[in-house]
Amino acid sequence: MSILRFEHISLTIHDRQILQDISFEVQQGESITIVGPSGSGKSTILKLASSLVSPTGGTIYFQGQPMDQYAPTEYRQRVAYCFQQPYLFGQTVRGNLAFPFTMRGRSVDEARIKELFDLFHMDLQLLEKSNTELSGGEMQRICLIRSLLFTPEILLLDEVTSALDTENTEWVEQGLVQLHKEGLTLLQVTHNPEQSVRMGQRRITVKDGLITDCEVLHGEL
Repeated sequence: MSILRFEHISLTIHDRQILQDISFEVQQGESITIVGPSGSGKSTILKLASSLVSPTGGTIYFQGQPMDQYAPTEYRQRVAYCFQQPYLFGQTVRGNLAFPFTMRGRSVDEARIKELFDLFHMDLQLLEKSNTELSGGEMQRICLIRSLLFTPEILLLDEVTSALDTENTEWVEQGLVQLHKEGLTLLQVTHNPEQSVRMGQRRITVKDGLITDCEVLHGEL
């Protein structure tokens, strides 16, 4: 079943065409990677998929309905977006992880936090730290955990391991693969060809705002 569909999407900003006639589908439970040169439009596709940017042509469908039929708050609770540069709210790790519960009027689920900390090889003592005490790898994993406290229907990832060392990258990839095996749909941009194969069942190549290739890589991660 198609969970997300781009249908003849184009985007023009200040007379500059960023994307042209982009069409593809993401199936429920699938993991797709997007590759291509810098400036080709990869990250823009994720911004469109997250409803941060609106297309100037074509229609994006989520769960069979045009995206613009959803209230932005509802949509962003169902489709989570992790940026290349991690961004933490407020002052503390605990405050960041309380935020998704507060937004939904729910009590903080400590068991869910521990489950995700274990999955991404994080020490629970980090909960008591301020944001400024975290390493880059810790910040990125906290952002991932914040996005996953309430499991989204799609997780959008924009180069989330590009600034991480090998060990941190392995931990993030292993955690994401485990979540994918449990049914999470992934759409992720990467500059790393090897990672695109490890993490993608299909791989889309974007160049100069166009999809130039769509490959089937393997059935399962």
